[in-house]
Amino acid sequence: MKKIDWYFDFISPFAYLSLKRFNTLPVDIEINPIPILFAGLLNHYDTKGPAEIKRMREYTFRHIVWLAQQYQIPLTLPPAHPFNPLKYLRLSLLVENDLKAIESIFDFIWKEGRSAENETDWNTLSKALNITNLESKISQQTIKDQLLQNTQDAVKTGIFGVPTFVVDDELFFGQDSMVFLTEYLQNPEILHSKAMSLADMLPEGITRK
Repeated sequence: MKKIDWYFDFISPFAYLSLKRFNTLPVDIEINPIPILFAGLLNHYDTKGPAEIKRMREYTFRHIVWLAQQYQIPLTLPPAHPFNPLKYLRLSLLVENDLKAIESIFDFIWKEGRSAENETDWNTLSKALNITNLESKISQQTIKDQLLQNTQDAVKTGIFGVPTFVVDDELFFGQDSMVFLTEYLQNPEILHSKAMSLADMLPEGITRK
């Protein structure tokens, strides 16, 4: 059984599509979900997210709608985006990153189009996961510290976006990398071909000041 780390943030619709397509991956793997704060990556690399650039934002959500239709994955956009994902991420840690619970949270946001900012919706999610005193539980310092640690560890690993799969210290970024990941799992030598070696050694030309 091959263990694959899956770094994600609920803010990412691509992470939602990725999760919904886990059934396309080989069956002899174990997914280890690791929630991280995408904004932490943006701050570390001093860059903007796709939702922060106007035309990129428009294209991104058009692309998401199209992809969901192509994959026949139910999609209802949340009331607003970007939103604060901290409650969701801490909730994932509270339930010990149980994959079924993670899917329920993703469905809450991206399938049902609900928001933690709506108290009624938030209470509905709490009941669905059978958690009482949810606010106080996700506010525990140990939960907050673990999310920070996860994000810092992701940076050290070289994670630069979500979703990202990591196996054998190799990174596969984005939901569209799943075919690439599958081929690697079947034949790891594909990353050691002459063409791949040339790609790895491509020198950097100019840099922005």
